[in-house]
Amino acid sequence: MMNHPEKNADRVLPAVLFVCVKNGGKSQMAAGLMKHEAGAQVVVSSAGTNPGAAINGLSAEVLLDLGIDITGEEPTMLTEDNMRAAGLVVVLGAEARVPSVDGVVVEVWDTDEPSLRGIEGRQRMELVRDDIHARVRELKGRLLPAG
Repeated sequence: MMNHPEKNADRVLPAVLFVCVKNGGKSQMAAGLMKHEAGAQVVVSSAGTNPGAAINGLSAEVLLDLGIDITGEEPTMLTEDNMRAAGLVVVLGAEARVPSVDGVVVEVWDTDEPSLRGIEGRQRMELVRDDIHARVRELKGRLLPAG
């Protein structure tokens, strides 16, 4: 029997909504990294519980090092609708509080915070990026089982 790739067009893609407070740094980084890792195989979005005005410049800069451009993204307000649309919400850090929504799985990533060790600036952001990148790769493996 031949494999017909067009038959896969109607399968439901896994989706994830990354959340932090301002939606300018960590959640945007996670979304950019997941799009980079999974391409069109995962529906990716991000939002903030109290969105800021713009993308964090250092976050964007350290992602550009990997060829990922989030400079055109804008912080977005978290809603129960966008939580339901994704079905899986990943909260980055302990500060953001998300509502409990029926049918939505919420996972909290206690991300590395190098500033607690006195590491600031670009070096801090590179460490944050690398921590989130490792977590995104692990999540991709769960969302897209090999085979």
